Amino acid sequence: MAAKQKILIVDDDNNIAELISLYLTKECFDTMIVNDGEEALRAFEQYMPNLLLLDLMLPGIDGYQVCREIRAKANIPIIMLSAKGEIFDKVLGLELGADDYMIKPFDSKELVARVKAVLRRYQPVKIEEVSPDLKCVRYPDLTVNLSNYSVIYRGESVDMPPKELELLYFLAASPNQVFTREQLLDHIWGYEYIGDTRTVDVHVKRLREKIKDHDSWGLSTVWGIGYKFEVKNI
Repeated sequence: MAAKQKILIVDDDNNIAELISLYLTKECFDTMIVNDGEEALRAFEQYMPNLLLLDLMLPGIDGYQVCREIRAKANIPIIMLSAKGEIFDKVLGLELGADDYMIKPFDSKELVARVKAVLRRYQPVKIEEVSPDLKCVRYPDLTVNLSNYSVIYRGESVDMPPKELELLYFLAASPNQVFTREQLLDHIWGYEYIGDTRTVDVHVKRLREKIKDHDSWGLSTVWGIGYKFEVKNI
């Protein structure tokens, strides 16, 4: 029997949290409830959920900060829950790495449907490591092989300088995870690199000229933050 998928529910209103848990349990999910941001960060490490339902207005560390900290170290689906329906709040939540945003009060059936839809989008990336020296990521119509520095796009080999290929591989190996320009500089060019973040922008621009967005994936800009390799719902 397959293990149940685990949902971490973070909401300071325990009545709402219990109600959400009831609906999800009926759909054969395993749930855990916490009521503040600090507890959420601890529970995330211990419970290792498959998805996070995250209220924004939390005591202590708010939902935005919880999302930011979890996104910095893990790539799991996050759905934000809030009574705040302003466009600014939605955009900020999505830019920080949330996969969806629901406004309270919400319909229970819609919540369950969105949970299932977001989980479907998070299919494990196919990372092949046949040996310690072989690293390869595959998506529909795209293969990036770091072992021999080759890129196959729509069945054709694409010539690409080493740093462009390393940048593409690094992003594609962590789908839907947002990286700042500074993080990309550190990972690809190293701390000793003397340059500015425009270097990253130039390389992403060149990648986009060679690798066009696919129906199921693409290189996305997260405005004000950086970039991510987005795996889309297909």
